[in-house]
Amino acid sequence: MRFRLVVIITLFFLNCEDKQTSKQTNTSKQKDTIVEKHKEIPKKKTEPEFPKLTDNNAMEFFLEYEKEHKENKVRIFTDFGNIDILLYDKTKFHRANFIYLTKRNYFDGTQFYRVVPNFVIQGGSSDALDLYKKRRKIGKYLLPPDTKRGYTHKRGAVSMPSSEIENAYKLASPFQFFIINRIGGASYLDKDYTVFGEVINGMDVVDKINAVETDDGDWPIDNVYIRKVEIIK
Repeated sequence: MRFRLVVIITLFFLNCEDKQTSKQTNTSKQKDTIVEKHKEIPKKKTEPEFPKLTDNNAMEFFLEYEKEHKENKVRIFTDFGNIDILLYDKTKFHRANFIYLTKRNYFDGTQFYRVVPNFVIQGGSSDALDLYKKRRKIGKYLLPPDTKRGYTHKRGAVSMPSSEIENAYKLASPFQFFIINRIGGASYLDKDYTVFGEVINGMDVVDKINAVETDDGDWPIDNVYIRKVEIIK
């Protein structure tokens, strides 16, 4: 009788342990299947550092830009040597435009694409695809002439050509510039184009570029690259 009682008690405890183990196992499985969901944080849209310029906003933009960016000297690096240019403070929109494009590395890799012996070298353009992309990012705009500041197209003068579009008001193409090479200058251009700077060092480099061989369209036979333009003190 005692033997049967011991067996019954033993079986009872074993049965309880099995149930307890089963509960623990089930709890463990439930924890493993829990998936914690994280809320996705929407990405903030980053605003462009500069607006895309148009004829409607360019003048207002440069009016504010020139107040904070007073630099007025740049250096043009070419394979023929360097050209240092002083930009005039009085032609503030044209100065600000050139500084702005310099800081955005627009001129790097462009060319002196037009060379007329004993007259002018003209730069700031090329037929490269990356330059087209740069212009698209910067915008499409023209600058009004500023020809009554007393500056003339003397030898070494830096001026801005008119846009290639039909242009009765001589609106300037902001991505290009030309440097007068002619001894005695070209005063007949004074009323039509804005002189906004002058060469202060490197006219010998201008003369070397002006002497390169060109095709019938005044484009140098061998490309004359503007490797980079940077601001100097």
